[in-house]
Amino acid sequence: MSRVHRHRLRVSFQRAVQLASAALFNGYAAGFQKGRIFTGGTKAVCVPVLNCYSCPGALGACPIGALQTALGAKHHVPFYVLGTLMLFGVVLGRAVCGLLCPFGLVQDLLHKIPVPKLTVPRRLDRPARRLKYAVLALLVVLLPAFLVTDTGIVPPLFCKYLCPAGTLEGGIPLLLLDPNLRKAAGALFGWKALALAVILIGSTAIHRPFCKYLCPLGAFYALFNRFSFYQMRLDKDKCVGCGKCEAACPMGVEVTRDVNGSECIRCGKCRAVCPTGAVSSGFTCGVQSSKPAEREVP
Repeated sequence: MSRVHRHRLRVSFQRAVQLASAALFNGYAAGFQKGRIFTGGTKAVCVPVLNCYSCPGALGACPIGALQTALGAKHHVPFYVLGTLMLFGVVLGRAVCGLLCPFGLVQDLLHKIPVPKLTVPRRLDRPARRLKYAVLALLVVLLPAFLVTDTGIVPPLFCKYLCPAGTLEGGIPLLLLDPNLRKAAGALFGWKALALAVILIGSTAIHRPFCKYLCPLGAFYALFNRFSFYQMRLDKDKCVGCGKCEAACPMGVEVTRDVNGSECIRCGKCRAVCPTGAVSSGFTCGVQSSKPAEREVP
């Protein structure tokens, strides 16, 4: 099988899984017709991805929203939410981001638009990637848990002020379906719409900018990437150091140096373009070695 054919099959599989998960997590079609949020029993179950609770089609709860709500309203550790996230983190790592996240799918599709692509300079890119850990620590955990308000309840700050998935999946559909909400929309919605627009436009030139720089869920799963059961593997004996894997990686992972780095979303593009089959993936019970391979001398 040719490398091009392998690449096409991998992309087709990734898209099929992404579309299936988006349909599964947002399968309440009546919500889009009636402009109402689903309130059935499954809404108490957290899905493993960033998926807005207020989306008219959402059948489950967003784990980031649930985490903030528990910390901000009840001021206790939501062990169920953390357990769910840790389970998916231990089993899949950031493969959740690459295969299951609907907002990741949106960014992937936007990046296919034929416009000039932008490469963020390394001196800016590397520090900027730490922002998502700050968003996770401050907006999702620390401020909801410890901020003091007059009511004693801290609103879900990430959802309220930043989350682009919530604006796209929940805010915009509900405003389109309910004229009363359109009249009530104010400056806050304007700010969130602006943030969404910047991220969507940025996605056409930069691959998955929200995943790279701002997503708190991606930051959480990144903590499990090196020892999750699902791993990427690099066979150093087969690797010829051509660099094609790193050139193909949408997340800028240094595949030959750190194949299971925290930024890897397990999309499989490195595996598809490898001319010698040195890169593979699968479930394992141990962390695979990924020492740097020597590069060919031109």
